[in-house]
Amino acid sequence: MNVDKIKIIENKLSVLHSDAEKDIFRMGKGIVRSIFRPMQPADFENAYLPISKKQGEEMRQLIIDNKSKNVVEFGTSFGISTIYLADAVRQIGGKVITTELLESKSQKASKNISDAGLSDYVEIRTGDAMTTLKDFQTPIDFLFLDGWKDLYLPLFKMLENQFHADTLIYADNMDMAATRPYADYISENKSTYSTRLIHGGKAWLTKVA
Repeated sequence: MNVDKIKIIENKLSVLHSDAEKDIFRMGKGIVRSIFRPMQPADFENAYLPISKKQGEEMRQLIIDNKSKNVVEFGTSFGISTIYLADAVRQIGGKVITTELLESKSQKASKNISDAGLSDYVEIRTGDAMTTLKDFQTPIDFLFLDGWKDLYLPLFKMLENQFHADTLIYADNMDMAATRPYADYISENKSTYSTRLIHGGKAWLTKVA
C-alpha cells in the first residue's frame, strides 16, 4: 500500500475521532431515558462510543506483531475500531468479521470503512451478535469485545471453541459493572487465560494458554 493510501486511512480516522468528540451532545437523550428504564442500544444510535486513538494504534500493533489474521469484533458502531483492525489485517493478509446490532450504524460504518479503502478486509454482519456469530467455525486469532456489555460473557463462551493457544482477547470498558460476569469468568480460569490490565483497568488484554 502506497503512502497516499496510508494517508487516506489516517485522515479518515482523524476526521472520525474529531467527530466522536461531540458524543456528549448526542448521548443526552439516551442518558435521560436510562433514568426511567434500563439503557438500550437504540438510545445511542447516533453516538460513536469509540475507542481512543491510543487504543486503536495499540490493537493494530498487537495484531501485526502476533500475525493475528482472523479477527472478530463485537460492536462495530461507526467503524473507528474496525478501521484500525482492518488496517492491521491488510498488512498481514487477514480478515475482520465485525458485527453491529443497529442497521443505521452498520450502514455508516460500511461507508466509513469504504472511505478508508479497507472494504476488502472487512465483513460486517448486522444484527444480534449471538445470532450473527452463531455456529462460527473459523479459528479466532484476535477477539475485540466492545459491544453491549451484558453480552461479553455469553458471546465469549459461544466463541470459546474457536480459540487456540495464543488467541488474544481485548475487552474494552472493563470498568463498567455489566462486564463483571466476564471478568469473574476470566479470573476464575487462570490456568487457561492470562490477563493484563491496561489503561488503568479500563481494558483487559487476555491471552489463551
